[in-house]
Amino acid sequence: MRKLKITELNRLTPEAFKDSKKIPLVVVLDHVRSLNNVGSVFRTSDAFRVESIYLCGITACPPHAEIHKTALGAEETVDWEYFEDTMEAVDKLKQQGYTVCAVAEGSTMLDNLLLDKNKKYAVIMGNEVKGVQQCVVDNCDMCIEIPQYGTKHSLNVSVTTGIIIWDFFKQLSD
Repeated sequence: MRKLKITELNRLTPEAFKDSKKIPLVVVLDHVRSLNNVGSVFRTSDAFRVESIYLCGITACPPHAEIHKTALGAEETVDWEYFEDTMEAVDKLKQQGYTVCAVAEGSTMLDNLLLDKNKKYAVIMGNEVKGVQQCVVDNCDMCIEIPQYGTKHSLNVSVTTGIIIWDFFKQLSD
């Protein structure tokens, strides 16, 4: 087996990415404080053609050197929008017909989640310490939890987002 060179990977150009079909998924970051986590979410969203990212509250917005450090340019390819209040984002998504899901403990386990390819989804990722705000959880259509079998009760928000996006991608892509 030979490792491929970057020129052999046949990646999309930023222009082709903008025109490509996206999965019907919006990722919402609810007061995510780490710029490295924000950048990582952009990069993962680019990898799996997420429709857009909503940045809410204290979540930093591009352009920013610390976001770019982990996003590696994905902050320029993935569409994003800023909301001062996460509930504004939830209200907009619901008005546009999205099924809004929060990632929270004590919920539907990700391995039991069945998505409808005919629906649009939004998934809300919470603050690194406090999680998704309770008022936001109360206004979601459902909650999702990643099963965990070790001693810790949570994963890093960028890792969690990657796992969630991958599962949604597998279920929603053609």
